[in-house]
Amino acid sequence: MPLRFPRPLRPGDRIGVTSPSAGVAGAAAARIDFCVGWLRERGYDVVVGECMDGTGLTSAPAAARAAELTRMLADPDVACVVPPWGGETAIDLVDLLDWDTLAAAEPTWLVGFSDLSTVLLPITTSLGWATVHGDNLADTPYAVPDGLLHWLDLVSGPGPFVQRDSGVVTDWWRFEEDPLATTWKHVGTGAWELHGGGSLDTSARLVGGCIETIGHLAGTPYGDVRAWAEALDEPTIVYVEACEDHAVDICRFLHGMRLAGWFDRAAAVLVGSTRAPDHPDLTQRQAVLDALGRLDLPIVWDLEIGHVPPHLPLVNGALARVVVDGDRHEITQTLA
Repeated sequence: MPLRFPRPLRPGDRIGVTSPSAGVAGAAAARIDFCVGWLRERGYDVVVGECMDGTGLTSAPAAARAAELTRMLADPDVACVVPPWGGETAIDLVDLLDWDTLAAAEPTWLVGFSDLSTVLLPITTSLGWATVHGDNLADTPYAVPDGLLHWLDLVSGPGPFVQRDSGVVTDWWRFEEDPLATTWKHVGTGAWELHGGGSLDTSARLVGGCIETIGHLAGTPYGDVRAWAEALDEPTIVYVEACEDHAVDICRFLHGMRLAGWFDRAAAVLVGSTRAPDHPDLTQRQAVLDALGRLDLPIVWDLEIGHVPPHLPLVNGALARVVVDGDRHEITQTLA
């Protein structure tokens, strides 16, 4: 199916906020109120949905979450949808979305990461809509380090959008510490690294997300990356990042994705920095190599694309050029 890019977001446009996974409660509620206000101060019309309850594992029953997300994505007056954050079980609503209604609608930007990868992926592979793997709402007010772009920048036009290795590693402020934080907590330094050394310059279509969530979609109609890539008849750049699972579990997930054809059209694999635990006999990097090393694909380590901030937003479906050559660490995305 052809790729479809939502229209560029402009100040004055409506942004919908809903929780397809975890909701909002306690100190977190103050953070989300601040983030909604932050977007409104920048000229956006922000509407908050009903599925926002944070007292349980999810914000509402699966059917209600699916209905609200469908309604927002299909509403021509809503230009973008962003969740407060991820969660645990967004997979329970994937087959409850009204896919026929969405297929008939004009595409709408959907932005987020972590458990939202569970929804971003099938929106792209099943509908052909471009989606943004980037900051959730709770992270949106954080200032962007040099070299990176804000997700609002990427959804504002066709590009090309150039981002470079930021060289920094950061962390979140706990909501109890500062619910109004707009600057990342500096932790240290870091850099992209091409496995085995040398240089890389490749272009292809981006697709990927959080391993612990998209791994469960591999082999299902909602995560058929092989069929998506074959339909496009284009190579892919697959990006992955581990949140918190043990290296052995990450290894299993990646093997499953490989067996499901995720990397059949891949020109390269991008791997996000992670703080997920190693096994005494298997590191997180070794987990990736155990599953993917036999494919002889270029692998770039430690991009800012996941649960170790800051965040380098990536657009599923974008045409991307990745260059890692000496001191030049760069990704350029074009929304066409």
